[in-house]
Amino acid sequence: MPAAVSTLPADYVERVYAGVLGKIIGVYLGRPFEGWTYDHIMKDLGEVNYYVHEKLNKPLVVTDDDISGTFTFLRALEDFAYSKNLTAAQIGQTWLNYIIEDRTILWWGGMGTSTEHTAFQRLKRGVPAPKSGSMELNGQVVAEQIGSQIFIDGWGMVSPGDPERAADLAKKAGSVSHDGEAIYGAQVVAAMVAEAFVEKDLGKLFDTAVRFIPKKCVIRRLIDDIRGWQAQDGNWRKTRERIQKKYGYDSYGGGCHMIPNHAVIVLGLVYCDDDFQKSLMIANTAGWDTDCNSGNVGAIMGVKNGLAGIDAGPDWRGPVADRLFLPTADGGRCVSDAVRETYEIVRAGCALAGEAAPRPKQGARYHFELPGSVQGFRFDDAPECKCAGTVWNAEGHSAAGSRSLAIGFAQLAPGRMARAKVETFLSPEGAKMPGYSLVACPNLYAGQTLRASLETGAEFSGEAKARLFVRHYADKDAVVTLRGPAVKLAAGAHADLSWKVPSTGGQPICETGVEIFSGSRADGCAYLDYLTWDGAPQTVLGRPEAGGFWQKAWVNAADRLWFGDAKWPYHLAQDEGVGMAIHGTREWSDYSAQAVVRPHLAETAGLAVCVQGLKRYYALVVTRGNKLQLVKEQYGRRVLGQKNFKWTFDQEIDLRLETRGGTLTAYVNGRKALSAKDTRAPFVTGAVGLLCEVGRLDAGAVTVKPL
Repeated sequence: MPAAVSTLPADYVERVYAGVLGKIIGVYLGRPFEGWTYDHIMKDLGEVNYYVHEKLNKPLVVTDDDISGTFTFLRALEDFAYSKNLTAAQIGQTWLNYIIEDRTILWWGGMGTSTEHTAFQRLKRGVPAPKSGSMELNGQVVAEQIGSQIFIDGWGMVSPGDPERAADLAKKAGSVSHDGEAIYGAQVVAAMVAEAFVEKDLGKLFDTAVRFIPKKCVIRRLIDDIRGWQAQDGNWRKTRERIQKKYGYDSYGGGCHMIPNHAVIVLGLVYCDDDFQKSLMIANTAGWDTDCNSGNVGAIMGVKNGLAGIDAGPDWRGPVADRLFLPTADGGRCVSDAVRETYEIVRAGCALAGEAAPRPKQGARYHFELPGSVQGFRFDDAPECKCAGTVWNAEGHSAAGSRSLAIGFAQLAPGRMARAKVETFLSPEGAKMPGYSLVACPNLYAGQTLRASLETGAEFSGEAKARLFVRHYADKDAVVTLRGPAVKLAAGAHADLSWKVPSTGGQPICETGVEIFSGSRADGCAYLDYLTWDGAPQTVLGRPEAGGFWQKAWVNAADRLWFGDAKWPYHLAQDEGVGMAIHGTREWSDYSAQAVVRPHLAETAGLAVCVQGLKRYYALVVTRGNKLQLVKEQYGRRVLGQKNFKWTFDQEIDLRLETRGGTLTAYVNGRKALSAKDTRAPFVTGAVGLLCEVGRLDAGAVTVKPL
């Protein structure tokens, strides 16, 4: 039989990658002067043609709601089995699963002030989407702020060439928190992203997008006006003045209304002359919500013109190095990169199209298969390295794919090393990042096996050795390096590296990578084909003897979480509902978790496994009604098994819970107590957690071991 014809564009993956890069580049470009007016920008910065963060003494790669919301809310597709009938209510449930109240993703400006905060309170109190974002409940001004637009690009990226589906998904996603004109603006952006996969003409993109919104809405009139003004004026500044007079902030209420900022997006696109840099220049120089507007423009132009369009101008990609942060209740995915998020989007797009998703190099975490990608890797210029060098994406030198990461070095003499590194957790600088909270767990742990493949080219001269390494925190935030066994490198050589990460004393691992060193002298390149790790960890998550970063490695999703002594390092207090402290990554599978807990005034308290957020996990709990229960939380609690268990406040209880492919086995005080097999879409992977419902819980060290 002939092979099935793909309905996806042949360059789908690369175009999604360009869209993701366009989004984050636009956000990073506009973030340092977010909220400035055009006059303020022109006075202090002039035309914004490139990053200005250094001039304003601000970091470039930061946490930002535009990025974290965009790539988090899209997970509703995965969590609801890539349903083509995904509902607004299900996307609202995704909000409750991943958002930590007052801490992550959203601007927590208060009920009635922040649109998203208002919608979250509705959802939390049982009001489902789309009613949660409706004008009926929240009023027109609150409902028509910008937030629905800034989170929307991904719904277009999972709908390549299908603007109708993109507009429908955008309506559902936007209605979780917004209504009215805010929905129409979001639909336009999502439809343009989707159509940009198959249409190069910006005018035709607008023609397609406006088909999905009412002809008499303000967004439609605004688009028609600006396109007409562009034809008349031929000057973006003159058209910007028209926008300010007719659609400016003084005409629309609230802190950041959709209408003026959607106008800036249209302005940047109609005047950009099909140039990525110029589109961002206009969107940023025009002012108002610069990071949001620039991010949407970057996503549209990135998808439309691909990587070549981004690379045609200045070096946008080098300073970013694919890096991004996604702080959510799924803390192990906080430290991410543009390539990983690209393949998550592609996986969803393929599932909706009924096609198999690509898995480069058998699913390796770092595979460098996309042109120019470095996935957060950087050449370490620390004093102990004492070696000049750099890293870049190279064609070839891959046994399992088409690209690799080149690690170039010169004058590698005795006592010197070339080190290519990538962050696996918060850096000391990242922990102090201003603005939106950076909540994260490490994504690499003791007991897991690191694997990598290296080769050298013909230009390599001399002899050297290579080894894997990890770096973890210690006393006073100092960093300690642990190294794996070394293998020899010579010209044209190939080397496979494998190393089970040893104990770090409970301290979080913050970096990993490859070190190359020589006993004589070497020059040239080594090519990293891939680097990955697998397996459940083998670690004790307690209170290390020194250092404070172990505390930051827990996701705090409780009203109060504080840290105590070696016996009782964790203390949770929850006033309402369920509070959790979460540690680990969503990739963990087939493991046991054990901890001694001491509940006090708790409705339920215990130990969780396969944690995939605040509304997706299994738990072994004791209840106020003297029951021991195995429960599944999946947007509502279901008891999988229970028995009578009499306990008293402040009693010490040793809990252990094993998880293997949806089969759960529970032990209490060393004895098997309950078991259950979940046959309804079981959770087979996820992190560990401590949980407490309305009360207080003290907990000892949490031991995690592979089964």
